Amino acid sequence: MHRITLIPGDGIGPEVTEGVLRVLAATGVSIEWERHTAGVVSFERTGQPLPSELVESIRRNKVALKGPVTTPIAQGFPSVNVGLRKALDLYANLRPVQNLPGVAARYQEVDLVIIRENTEDLYAGLEHEVVPGVVESLKIITARASTRIAEFAFEYARRHGRRKVTAIHKANIMKLSDGLFLECAREVARRYPDITYDEKIVDATCMQLVLNPNVFDVLLLENLYGDIVSDLCAGLVGGLGVVGAANLGSEAAVFEAVHGSAPDIAGKMLANPTALLLSAVLMLRHIQEGTAADRIMKALGAVLVDGRVRTRDLNGTASTLEFADAVGEKIVKADT
Repeated sequence: MHRITLIPGDGIGPEVTEGVLRVLAATGVSIEWERHTAGVVSFERTGQPLPSELVESIRRNKVALKGPVTTPIAQGFPSVNVGLRKALDLYANLRPVQNLPGVAARYQEVDLVIIRENTEDLYAGLEHEVVPGVVESLKIITARASTRIAEFAFEYARRHGRRKVTAIHKANIMKLSDGLFLECAREVARRYPDITYDEKIVDATCMQLVLNPNVFDVLLLENLYGDIVSDLCAGLVGGLGVVGAANLGSEAAVFEAVHGSAPDIAGKMLANPTALLLSAVLMLRHIQEGTAADRIMKALGAVLVDGRVRTRDLNGTASTLEFADAVGEKIVKADT
């Protein structure tokens, strides 16, 4: 029995979460879910977007599955995602980007892994108003954080048979901060002679990704660059609705959908649960349930290739739960 913290989120979060739970149940993996609220729902009920009870639950269970949570723009409460990463030291964001069978995309045979430092840099949101009309944001880069994310990237590459790690930077302009990031990456790279290492400026990387993404393998990035580039890469294979993500630390792991909470369609059962399902697949592999993960991927591919049950973003008419149930039925039928 696995005990896992569940954060359905808000907006479309509860709908896609329910769909994913149905698919997971079809695999027969024994999971006891410990439910907690976060974001808008929690803020309205308790005045806290990230309750301490939720953080303690993840610390205790070590693993969480999280639906999308609304982050107010330019006002309101701080990002729940950033808060969780800081509170639990989830220093590595992992986003595999691959084509799914039956999903139209601008590129085919894409097979990238985005590894993003998750705790510092500009994305950490350390900013203040110096005087009225002048705001300062702090970009903090440390040797400790840069070294451990580089170690994570090279260990991941070695463990998964990857051949190259590319460090992405803007050290031609930010010579000290991005320069330190590169120094740490180079030092770690020397310990992995079996993995090719190279470096590329972030703007040139974005151009190359839209010209020929297949020249990359594992991309190693600071926090803000990683946030932008990982979404760009999702666009190569069909969008944020068809990629999953994990936030990993030494003591805990949170697996989450990478898309937003889409409050405009909340409650209408229009959302595609695939992104959260792919995150759940990463979670299953993390808890040593690889066979179940493989069964979900096979069933998902079969439903997508068949094409009769698709959500609206994939040019279909199926509801969130109809799509999830179709995947679950494929799993059950494969067992009989």
